[in-house]
Amino acid sequence: MAFYRKNIGGLHQAVRIALGAAVVAAAFIYLAGATAWLVALGGAGFALTGLVGYCPMCAMSGIGRGGVS
Repeated sequence: MAFYRKNIGGLHQAVRIALGAAVVAAAFIYLAGATAWLVALGGAGFALTGLVGYCPMCAMSGIGRGGVS
């Protein structure tokens, strides 16, 4: 039994993973120091939501798989 119900679909997951990875890479290429780490952490969190298929912000706003619920 899962602790959460997936609320983002396959294409949305793929886009989140790709954008999250791009943000992490861009953070370390274009930024330095603590700023780079903070931006990379945000990108990693975005990619993580794609990997697990669950977005807490989408759940709070009522957006689920297949549109607004």
